[in-house]
Amino acid sequence: MHNKSLAELAKGLQAREFSSEELTSSLLDRLEEKNAELNAFVTITRDNALEQARAADQKIAAGEAGLLTGVPIAQKDIFCTKGVKTTCGSKILDNFISPYDAHTVENCNDAGLVMLGKTNMDEFAMGSSNETSYYGAVKNPWNLDCVPGGSSGGSAAAVAARLVPAATGTDTGGSIRQPASLCGITGIKPTYGRVSRYGMIAFASSLDQGGVFTQNAGDAALMMGVMAGFDPRDSTSLDRPVPDYTATLNESVSGLKIGVPKEYFSEGLEAGTAEIIQAAIKEYEKLGAKIIEISLPNSALAIPTYYVIAPAECSSNLSRFDGVRYGYRSDNVTDLESLYVNSRSEGFGAEVKRRIMIGTYVLSAGYYDAYYIKAQKMRRLISDDFEQAFKQVDVIMGPTAPSPAFKIGEKTDDPVSMYLSDLYTGAVNLAGLPGMSIPAGFDHGLPVGLQLIGNYFDEALLLNVAHQFQLATDFHKQAPSGYA
Repeated sequence: MHNKSLAELAKGLQAREFSSEELTSSLLDRLEEKNAELNAFVTITRDNALEQARAADQKIAAGEAGLLTGVPIAQKDIFCTKGVKTTCGSKILDNFISPYDAHTVENCNDAGLVMLGKTNMDEFAMGSSNETSYYGAVKNPWNLDCVPGGSSGGSAAAVAARLVPAATGTDTGGSIRQPASLCGITGIKPTYGRVSRYGMIAFASSLDQGGVFTQNAGDAALMMGVMAGFDPRDSTSLDRPVPDYTATLNESVSGLKIGVPKEYFSEGLEAGTAEIIQAAIKEYEKLGAKIIEISLPNSALAIPTYYVIAPAECSSNLSRFDGVRYGYRSDNVTDLESLYVNSRSEGFGAEVKRRIMIGTYVLSAGYYDAYYIKAQKMRRLISDDFEQAFKQVDVIMGPTAPSPAFKIGEKTDDPVSMYLSDLYTGAVNLAGLPGMSIPAGFDHGLPVGLQLIGNYFDEALLLNVAHQFQLATDFHKQAPSGYA
């Protein structure tokens, strides 16, 4: 059953081919066996999952089930889950049991989905390789010597290895799309504000956005229908109707205008990745789409802009972790200052400390205008580039990541090289646009993802465009050796 897609499992449950309890138990057994080598999960919630599965079976038997009732998924460990440990991949939250559910978790529970556990992630979502987690690096199921991408690497690895049919993620600068690319699966980040951030532990509040990993675009459409929606508890949540994302999946892409930024095919992109992306775009041409070269002139400034704004916001958001109210508290305390300093010094990892210090610096007196204000001005120019581009085209396409998955440890001593993993994704967050990555081919046995970028609220179009590509290709159907 582990090879079935989300939609196939939902159909099987409705047809009574198997029960949710049988399905959940089977996947849990496989998950516990395979997780030992992948390290994709921080917490496996066997007892809770089986209880949810039994409740789902009762609803199905009573004819009260929804479309996805009884289907197992995983939650990224950044989403608060009532009564279950929520760590955000950090020592400082290793003992934190959330007293409430995030809005995303509430929506999944209301839909009858069964949570198998919480997935591993880069600490506080800061990383592009899932190596900064307090619980150790996650491994890429396509090659256990390689990273799965980050920060949502645990979710991506779990879906790629067929441990779960879907898993939630968050994307601040590419943390859904980049691991989706490196793990050869489908990942979507909707328009900023489309999915509530309530109960999603904050990294950079103006950039963070929840989304999902699945095997294919059809499954992603189903999950987006569950996750999206207005939430009055989140001041950035958008009060806008949620469409049926599955309704337009089968529309033709003939006549679609696809913009290909010339800046995306320059220095920094590996030759093998470039060839695969160009071949994928030609596939759309065969489907009747029109390819138009466009320019995003400020795209090269997205990385420096992002790495001013994101650390600035994280330095503010992470000030709440002080050893006083919840989370890790140092035993080496003599006064209030030592409580703060030692709890944070011992509780946070190196990458988190680095970004807090950068953020505090750019917000400090004398540097605020020179760095933070300039970065915000650049953010406006980057958004304007996309606005101009969408006057000419319907969708923008290009690489998701500059290369396939790199080796574990390869970039840990070179933060700048690591940051460049988000070369093509960070600008989308700065502009608040929807984006997704879909499998486009393989380079030396490792997956390569095609990035699709849409205008605001164009998630349905992106899902349709992705689905049409997946009808014409089978890259999304391929699973890593040993996990099929």
